[in-house]
Amino acid sequence: MNKIRVLFLCVHNSARSQIAEAYMNKYGSDFFEAESAGFDPKEINPLAITVMKEEGIDISKNSIDNVFDFFKQQKFFGYIVTVCEESTNQKCPIFPGVLKRIHWDLEDPNNFSGTNEEKLEKMRTLRDIIKNKVLIFIRELEQNYKK
Repeated sequence: MNKIRVLFLCVHNSARSQIAEAYMNKYGSDFFEAESAGFDPKEINPLAITVMKEEGIDISKNSIDNVFDFFKQQKFFGYIVTVCEESTNQKCPIFPGVLKRIHWDLEDPNNFSGTNEEKLEKMRTLRDIIKNKVLIFIRELEQNYKK
């Protein structure tokens, strides 16, 4: 069986999309193959690395990819999940030729304020939200494809 390819997109490919990719590949690897990208890639957010290590997942060496490179390589994805905040002026990238687009309105960790511990707590909350969304997404798709 061919795996369903999923692309998680955000602005910088530095936290939200990296976390979602990691969870999809950990919990959905029987059915899915996930990648992540951004349209203005930056270094992986150190807070994201820390909170994922707490889950036993090391994202520190993940590739940081540009969505336009994927487009030029003519990569095909069955699902695109954008994980940008709708309330900001940031534009979520669009990827053509997709079966289904999904949007998760997730807070940008680059906007977290407070002490390092307060930011870490906010990142843990964001991580848990993403994990829950990924697990629900996997369950829903698995049910659809088993029918």
